[in-house]
Amino acid sequence: MTMHIGEVATRTELSLRSLRHWEDVGLITPSGRSDGGFRLYTDEDVAKILFVRRMKPLGFSLDEMKAVMADLEASRDAASSAEVRAAARRHLAEIEDDARERRARLERQVAMADEFLGLLGDELR
Repeated sequence: MTMHIGEVATRTELSLRSLRHWEDVGLITPSGRSDGGFRLYTDEDVAKILFVRRMKPLGFSLDEMKAVMADLEASRDAASSAEVRAAARRHLAEIEDDARERRARLERQVAMADEFLGLLGDELR
């Protein structure tokens, strides 16, 4: 099954602009184009887009996201050498550690925001 960009935008809760930009910078690539030139995405493409979208709140740069996607592909590619797959997996493990640290920072920020809201609510009561 293939989808046009509008359906992908709806499914992923991303704007058309974001999807087009991610394609322009080489982060994602639609699986094909229709005869009319419209982008066509598969379920696998959508899964990749959702993976990238989940990196966004953690503050990964476009270059970091591209590196993660390349490592994912290398680690899954049976045609890659064992050395290439192992290097990709080591880098992904480093990214996992980094993501955990970024998530912990976000948790602390949310806790401070909750504390602020509580204090503000106390003032307004």
